[in-house]
Amino acid sequence: MSITISAAMVKELRERTASGMMECKKALVEANGDMELAIENMRKSGLAKADKKSDRIAAEGIIGAKVSDDGKTVAIVDVNCETDFVAKADDFVNFVNNVTEALLNSDIETDEQLLAMKLADGTIVDEVRRGLIAKLGENITVRRFQKYQTATGGTACYLHGKKIGVIVELAKADAELGKDIAMHIAASKPTCVSDEQVPAELIEKEKEIFSAQAAESGKPAEIIEKMVVGRISKFLAEITLLGQPFIKDDKVTVAKLLASKGNSVIRFARLEVGEGIEKKEENFAEEVMAQVRGN
Repeated sequence: MSITISAAMVKELRERTASGMMECKKALVEANGDMELAIENMRKSGLAKADKKSDRIAAEGIIGAKVSDDGKTVAIVDVNCETDFVAKADDFVNFVNNVTEALLNSDIETDEQLLAMKLADGTIVDEVRRGLIAKLGENITVRRFQKYQTATGGTACYLHGKKIGVIVELAKADAELGKDIAMHIAASKPTCVSDEQVPAELIEKEKEIFSAQAAESGKPAEIIEKMVVGRISKFLAEITLLGQPFIKDDKVTVAKLLASKGNSVIRFARLEVGEGIEKKEENFAEEVMAQVRGN
């Protein structure tokens, strides 16, 4: 015996699942009007759809970053999708904000723990992520995150639009200085805080390159040595935070700025959407022709 599916039933299912009207009506028909069974079936279908999209490249998205009210904790997360269109969708933006907020108030350390983390409303990150994949039609990944906590220092963050984010830990709490440093890192992309943190093998590799270039000048060995030392110093100044000219005043280095404030940077993290992801080259004309041919 079939049951009549009323508009009110479809409306309730839409409100509870955030799915389309026709999809809700179909689910209710298949469940013979059983609301809970329809929800369960739609959830299973959504998870299946999410699994099918899991191997698709997701190189768009947004960065979420936030500092705790007491300034002692800061978190940053990189959530990816396939297109910039979905990255601007309210559901996607809200998901990133909710994950960032939950991360700030949790004690997780691994990617697995992040996916299993509860959001403020009690839902699980990975379940919400999969539900969004089914709803928005794109692969969505919570790619990476960082979180800093300090008992005696301070933290700060900076978002450049929604594509670049930076978090910083300072030896002493200073919100204004921290934001300035984070803004500098977003623009200047240092690889580490100081010379001591630059891998020895990287320095040796640069020395070999500079030495080979200097040798072509035909100058004496002692002059070449001085040239190489100078080039290495310049190289380190370019890639380390402390050696770079401060973006708001290039007459001083970041090291001098920090010294003038009696402060220091303990660590930082800079995340940019899509970095390190090999994007698939799309040929729009070929894609259209393939659809015309039914491929």
